[in-house]
This record gives sequence, C-alpha cells and structure tokens, in this order.
Amino acid sequence: MVLEGLGKSLRDVLERVAKSSQVDEELVKEISKELQRALLQADVNVQLVLEITNRIQERALNEKPPAGKSSRDHVIGIIKKEMVELLGTGKPLELKPQTIMMVGLYGQGKTTTTGKLALFLTKKNYSVGLIGADVYRPGALDQLQQLGLKIGVDVYGEPGNKNAAEIVKNGMKHFADKKIKIIDTSGRHALEQDLIQELIDIAEVAKPEERVLVLDSQVGQQAGPQADAFNKAVGVTGVILTKMDGTAKGGGALSAVARTKARIIFIGTGEHIRDLEAFNSDRFISRLLGMGDLASLVELAKDEIDDEAAMEQLAKNMMSGRFTLNDMYQQMAAVSKMGPLQKVMSMIPGFSNMEGKIDYEESQKKLYMFKVIMDSMTHEEKDDPNKIKGKRIDRIAKGAGVTTADVRGLLKQYHQSKKTLSAMSKDRKVRKQMMKQLGGMDMEGLQDLQ
Repeated sequence: MVLEGLGKSLRDVLERVAKSSQVDEELVKEISKELQRALLQADVNVQLVLEITNRIQERALNEKPPAGKSSRDHVIGIIKKEMVELLGTGKPLELKPQTIMMVGLYGQGKTTTTGKLALFLTKKNYSVGLIGADVYRPGALDQLQQLGLKIGVDVYGEPGNKNAAEIVKNGMKHFADKKIKIIDTSGRHALEQDLIQELIDIAEVAKPEERVLVLDSQVGQQAGPQADAFNKAVGVTGVILTKMDGTAKGGGALSAVARTKARIIFIGTGEHIRDLEAFNSDRFISRLLGMGDLASLVELAKDEIDDEAAMEQLAKNMMSGRFTLNDMYQQMAAVSKMGPLQKVMSMIPGFSNMEGKIDYEESQKKLYMFKVIMDSMTHEEKDDPNKIKGKRIDRIAKGAGVTTADVRGLLKQYHQSKKTLSAMSKDRKVRKQMMKQLGGMDMEGLQDLQ
C-alpha cells in the first residue's frame, strides 16, 4: 500500500480520538505530537509539519462542532481536511484529444510512466500514439516499443537520428489520426542548458497542451525544488510522482511538490503497467485514514471490467441479500482483474484498519483456489449452494484437486459473506452511503431492495 507506515500512524491517531471519552486540551496536544511524529517519519518538511499540527490544535480547541456532530467526529474531520490541504488540490488531467510531452531527469521512470499513461488513456477509449524522442539513452526507443507492444499502442521512432525535434515533427505527422500523442523526451543527470533547449525545440514543434514532469518520489523533499526548476525552464503543467509504493520519502515528495503549487495529476503505485493512479488529495487521504475510497474503486472496476451491466446486477444482488455462489464467483473474478488484493481492499472503508490481521498473499492464493473449486460445480449448485452436501462435496473436491475441507471452507466463506451483506442491506444508512459513493454506477432501484 502507498505510504503504508504513515497510513498506519494516522489511523492509530484517529482510533485514539474515536475511543476517547472526551476531547479535551490534553488529548488534543497528545494527538498533535503523534501527528508530528508520523509526518516527520514520512519525510514531510519540519516547518510544514509544525504549521499543520498547530492549525489542527487551534481548530480542535476553538471550533465548535456543527449541529448533530460529536466533538470526536469534528476533530477527525479537521485532521482529514488539514491533511488534504497539505497535499494540495489540482485539476485532473483533462480527458480530451491533445499532445502530452513527458519531461524529467535521467532515472526517474519517465519512459515506463509514459507507457503507463498511454495504457490509462486507452482504457478511457482514446487512440494513443507514442513518440520516442529520447535520442541519448541507449535502449530508450527499444524500451518504449516493448511497452507499446505490451499495451497495444503504436510507437514512432527514428533509430540513429539525434535530432529530437525532427523526430517529433515527423511523429506528429505519422500519428495525425491519433486522438492523443505522447512524447517521451531525453533526460539528464541534471537540468542543464542543452536539455532545456532541446525541450524548448520539441515544444515549439509539438505545441503540447500538457508538459508533464516525472519525478521519483524517493528524492523526498528535493522533489519540490526539482519541480520548481523544471517549471521555470519549460513551463510544467502537471507532475507525476513515481515509486510511491514502499518509500518512506513519499510523503515528503507529495507535500514538497504541492507546496510549489504544482499540479500533481498521477502517482505511480507499483511496477506493474497498470500501477498508475489519478491523484485526488481528498480520495488519497480518505484511503490513508482507513475511510476507504469507493469512488476510485468504481472507476477502477469500470476500467478493468468489460461487462458493466453484469457488475451493476452483481451490486444489486449483493445489497439485496439475494447473493449466490454465482455472484461470489463474479465478485472474485472482478477483484482479480482489478489488481493486487491489498490495493483493492484499501479502497473499501474499514479494511485499511485490518493491517497486520490480513495475510494478503495467502488470501490471494485462497481466492484462486475458491475459483477453481467453483469451476468444478454445476450452475445449479452455484445458484443454490444449500444443495452442496455429502457426495456432491466429494465430487467437487475431486474435480478441483482439493480436499473436502477446502470445499467446506469455501461454503463457510460464502455463508459468512451472505450474512454480512444481508445485514448491510437492512441498514438504511449503509445503503444510502453506498448509493452515494457508488454514484458513478447505475444503481436505480437499489434503494427499494430489502
């Protein structure tokens, strides 16, 4: 999970507030110190940490909670809002026909990120062409072509030609029919005048709507000065922070870039080609605090799952209590398509708080085994799991190459899931919240299901 250490520390602070008998000055000062420790460990600038914790402390002690809201919930809300402010807000990348120019220093993950961005945009139903204008790094064009082949996107390049602007000019003509052109430019170990001139020449030829700076989040607080320098040199319009998974300096990079008023549009969350996430500070902090991010989960589902109508029906079945093993199979297949289990679960409210209690690797294996078991069942059995007893369990286990205990384990999991969903479906508050957060999906009629 992105910024896992910071997320756990912040969730511990919120849990302490939620469990407190009252919110008094002593508690506020103690949680302020805990927040300071958490943010400093995440490499956030000291001065920035003091500013945010002082604001939280002042607001928590002096602001009266709105009508109908407890002082505990009010303090939790203040912490979330201030954290969102810390990371800044910016308009997302506009989804429209355009030219995007990728810039950055050597070794920041620019070419890989170019491929990730191309995949993201193709999933939004845009035709994309990649132009390889990195004329200095050996193998840069080969790498881009391999990425293009992997994601089904055409790549234009001119091996041996050292004139980057000329390559871009020809590439723009070659991809005249493509809705979006993405240019992968050269990098250097430092922002030197020859690199600046080359980028200016390319920009004059391509006239890109977006100049996107790719930054390695492991540079931490130095991401801010780097973003500033590139912006002054070539007019950066957006920033993508790479390697946000498993780095203690990610918080420093995020806050440092936001401090420069730069617009963070994506973060790289892993090595897989799909691991690029549109950045939204409110959603990001919600997930970090264990509040989930169902809106992003729905967007992810729409991008990765082809049969939207089937998913809408599955959602309705889940919330109505009419939940069969066929539904469970669809649910598991959908989760598998959407990436690593830990990433998906972090978007569901409450599951981030289960850190340390869930063995995600073991759960992923069990998910696969359950699908194999269900493949050995008849449609009738999956539609009515109560029929699965005795000899049927023996037959299913043999067909799946597992033990009868494994089959019973699946049935136990199914009954637990059905019981949980049934309880949720009877809770009007939960149904209302689900419909609000799943607003991107056609959930008509869900409010009437009992």
